Amino acid sequence: MAKRFLSLVLLAALAGCVFVQPTVEGKKVRVLTAGEVERCRLVSTLTAQVTDRIGNIPRSREAVEDDVLQHAKNEAAVLGGDTIVAVSELAEGRQTFNVYSCLKP
Repeated sequence: MAKRFLSLVLLAALAGCVFVQPTVEGKKVRVLTAGEVERCRLVSTLTAQVTDRIGNIPRSREAVEDDVLQHAKNEAAVLGGDTIVAVSELAEGRQTFNVYSCLKP
């Protein structure tokens, strides 16, 4: 019984953790709104997806948002972008972003 309780406490604690770590290039990617990228070049569209549950326990919305955003920034850097704009709402650990090049001519 004590092991089960300890396992549940551990899972609950992990549910609030952020798992996606920023890359060096991902740290440089900005997050803007659609109105702020009018003079930027669209590079690509990507969908970032992370786990929103650990077992049967849902992760905190903040942790999922942070992970999705960081994953999108990391991927945008790989695609050659320096800016992302969310084009969908976060749902079940998944969100779509447009990737732009704004800082490079």
